[in-house]
Parts: sequence; C-alpha cells; structure tokens
Amino acid sequence: MMDVTKRVDKATGSEPLQTQGSASEKANPLLPSAEAGLRIAAIDIGSNSVRLEIAQADGGSYRVLDEERENTRLATALGETGALSDQAIQETITALRTFVTLAKGHGASQIRAIATSAVRDASNGEEFCRQVCDEVGLEVEVISAREEGRLSFLSVSRSFDVTGKQVAVADIGGGSTEIVLASSGVMEEVYTTRLGAVRISEACGLSGRLSEHGLKRAVKYVDAQLKKQVRKPAFFPSMLYGSGGTFTALASMLNAREPTDEELSVRGFRTNRAEVRHLLQDLASMSLEQRAKISGLNPRRADIIVGGLLVIDRIMRRLRVNELQVHSGGVRDGLLLTMLEEPHTNERPMTQEERREAAERFAVRCGADLAHVRQVAKIAGRLYEQLAKPLGLPPNDQPLIETAALLANVGYLISFDKHHKHSYQLIRNSNLPGFERDELRVIAHVARYHRGARPKQKHQAYANLTDDDQDRVAKMAALLRLALALDRTHQQRVEDLRCHVTPERVEIAVKASGDAEVDLWSARRKVDLFERVFGRPVYLAVVGKEASGTLQSDGEAPG
Repeated sequence: MMDVTKRVDKATGSEPLQTQGSASEKANPLLPSAEAGLRIAAIDIGSNSVRLEIAQADGGSYRVLDEERENTRLATALGETGALSDQAIQETITALRTFVTLAKGHGASQIRAIATSAVRDASNGEEFCRQVCDEVGLEVEVISAREEGRLSFLSVSRSFDVTGKQVAVADIGGGSTEIVLASSGVMEEVYTTRLGAVRISEACGLSGRLSEHGLKRAVKYVDAQLKKQVRKPAFFPSMLYGSGGTFTALASMLNAREPTDEELSVRGFRTNRAEVRHLLQDLASMSLEQRAKISGLNPRRADIIVGGLLVIDRIMRRLRVNELQVHSGGVRDGLLLTMLEEPHTNERPMTQEERREAAERFAVRCGADLAHVRQVAKIAGRLYEQLAKPLGLPPNDQPLIETAALLANVGYLISFDKHHKHSYQLIRNSNLPGFERDELRVIAHVARYHRGARPKQKHQAYANLTDDDQDRVAKMAALLRLALALDRTHQQRVEDLRCHVTPERVEIAVKASGDAEVDLWSARRKVDLFERVFGRPVYLAVVGKEASGTLQSDGEAPG
C-alpha cells in the first residue's frame, strides 16, 4: 500500500508526495528473500522510548502486524550519574515483558531486541541487560552507533527512492544522533554524535522557556559538537531524511497548523529549514506548560522537543541542506529487514562464487565498468597466485585482493577527486553479505591505497590495524596498483601473465592481444609501492606473439 501525504510544501509548491507504507517494498538486491509467512518481532530499546514492531515476511518484504511504544526515559539523569536509574530500568522491563507477550501472541518465531545510546553509555548497562535476560527471558544486544546509523539508513533506503541522489539520513534518539551520507543508495559515511534530544535538553537546560541569550548559547554548544564530530562532508546532500520521535513530532505539529479537516500523515512529510527554525523559535519562547498544549505534540515530549529541533536545525546548517523529509520508520525497521535476510545467510556459509557475485552487484550499483573490474580482478588474481609463495604472501588472501580489485573504484560514485578515499568509506559501510567485518576492513584499506599515497602510520585507520593486517594491506595494495595499471586502457588487452622472481628482481611477462603498450607504460609508472614493499625492482615486458596457451609461472629462481 502507498500512503499519500496531502500537504503541498509551502516553500516549493511541490506536488503531493507519495511515500511507502509500513511494509518495505524493495528487497535487498544482494540477498534472497525470507520465506513468506515468517513472523518476527523487533524491539528497539532507546534512550527516550522502547518500541516494538511485529511483522510478517511478504515476498521479499514485510507487512506490519502490530506495533507499540512506551516512553520509559531510560536516559533520564544519565548525564549526571553515568548510570541508568532504578525507576527507568523497572519501567523498561515492564514494557519489555508486555512486548514479548504481544510478539508471542502473534506467533513471532524470532524476537530480537537491541539497545542503543543509553545502555551503551551507562556504567550499569551490562547489569541492565542481565536483568532483562533474567526477568523477561530476552537477550539484549547493545549495538554500536555505527550499526545504529546503518539500520536507520537501511530503513530509509527501502522506503524512499534514493537512486541517483546524494542524501543524508539523521536518526535522532534520546542520547545520540547518527548521520549517514549516501550516494545512489550506497552509504559513504556514518557520523556518530552525542547530540540526543534528552542529552542536549539536560546539558543546555532547554526544558523551559528560553531567553534569546539562552538559545544562542545552546546553538553555540551544538555547533561546536557538530564541528568536532561531523567533519567536512564529501558532498552536500540534496535531501535530509529524518527518523526518530523528534522528526515525527515536527511533522505532527506542522500538520496541525494546516487548516483542514483531513487527518494528515507524518510519513513522507516534507518541509524546509525555515519552517524548522520558526517552530524552534516559537517553542523556545514558551513555558513547559504551554508547549505541552501544542497541537500535534505528545505532552511527554514537551521538555525535550526544543533540544531535538535544535539538533535538526544545526544539522541542516552543517550539511547545507534545505529540504527535509520525515521517515516514520527507523532502527527497528532496519532490524526487521536484517532479520528477514539472516535465515538465508546463516543456513550455510556463502561460497566464494556467491561472495564474488555480491561484490560485483555492489560494484555495478556504484556505477562500475563491469568488464574492466573483472579484468582487473583476473590480473590481480594471477599476480597473487604466482607471487604468493616466492614473496611470502598469505595463501588464503587471493579472494580478498580480487574483491578489492572489483571495488577499488566504487568511490567514483561520490566524485573523481579523492575517489580512493570514498571507495574506502563505501566498502567499510557496505555490509557485503558473506564477508566478515575484518575482511571488509582489509579490502577497504587495499582499495584505499590503490592510488596516491602509500600506507602510512599517520593515517589513523591504517595505524589501528594489527601489524599483520598492515603488512597484508601494503602488499595487496602494491599488487592491485599493478593490476589496475595493466588495464589502464579499459580494453582488456592483457590475456595472461607470467611472473619470475629472483632475490634481485621480479620479472613479469605479459601476453597481450593487440597493442598493450599503453597498459605496460602505465604499469611501469605504478611499480614504486611494489618495489618499496618487496625490496625488488620490477621489469615488465610483452611476450612474443608466438606464445600461446596459458602462461605458467616458473616461480622463484635459484639465487
């Protein structure tokens, strides 16, 4: 079902907006869909509220059977004490007990609960999780801020058409805000901040009426946090999608100002920064009692709404985005989508062929030239299999360098400038099925160093790798640079190659169809990292036309 928002944006005069309903209509192109009829439940234990969503798999998507929420304010006083209060814990456990009963009543075969900022930051967060397990029989998974952002983006990308667009997603919770930058439906960057509506309201004293000076002081505080935690973005998005209670409250309040008898939906609601700022200023000038009477605002959110709106306004300023669209889903929807996919990924390990297919699909989504990247992967694989033994490379890393070859230039999706760095971010945030997190980290670094600077300790992400992984990355990046250069023309002229290694040098004989001199010229310009890493000069030449068949490596020559 599609839900139509009747409100026409006053600033742009746009047509009525169509957005997707509660069921996701797009299946993950990288994975098969779950069995129709499967019933699952997702619980999001947030800093301000606890939310339940029960769904049934439906043709690669799902439809919502029931949902519920309780405002338990788990993060109340967390900033002062560093711990969850006993009262908030008990209220949350009571809500969770009810939610589990509801989920079981609907026949959910799996109930998954995640906790975010409040439990993540609290000194007694682990104790809270144990208490929930003991009293409710529910395992609570405390997810990272990055995973929180990923789930929010997953929900947005299934509900809105973001193809060909550069967008941002902000998920404002009670204790934190995650901001995702994405291009054509692919995550480029995830920023994590401590700018939750509850946390900011408590830190800046925003619950009551504010003076002009008080509001300016709060603005300065939020801006300083954003400058520190959200570095200059790779691009400025055309749209900000917002999820979380602050955004839905914003939509409800602005809807309530419309002179109509028709009930307007918050799903897909569009507005702009000017309206956000006007509403923020209006509410900041009110007492808590006055805010609690505002049409469209839940009175229980009256003391934190100014803090939440302030975060929205300053994010829009930081990202230079004027348009805002509200998403009524969020982390729990992303969790449901993940749960629907997991039964298929967990039945058995994915084969190398399936992993490669997933990588190729991701490369295509990022606009890659498939013939070129396949050729680069082929060359990288041949280099690796012939050089692994004589140069002491880990024998099991060949699939990783081939995957890095497929994905090295996905950063073009963002821009040509610094595309190798964008490739790193896209791969790190890709969540490619079949790949472990540590494997993706290595692949992303290999792609990062396929051009430009060599790996250095001053690069923080590289410095955070283990010594062994740093060595693997440097060596695979050296080979990848050669592989990319050997298809510099994008004409797939290199048919095969043969490597000969001595203690003094590495010789690479290339069998080519047609004129491959430009590819060889490019490769000779890209041997610097190889020679530095392996301590041997590299010599490249094209073998004679009389060569035929598959060239065989003669390995390491005797010293």
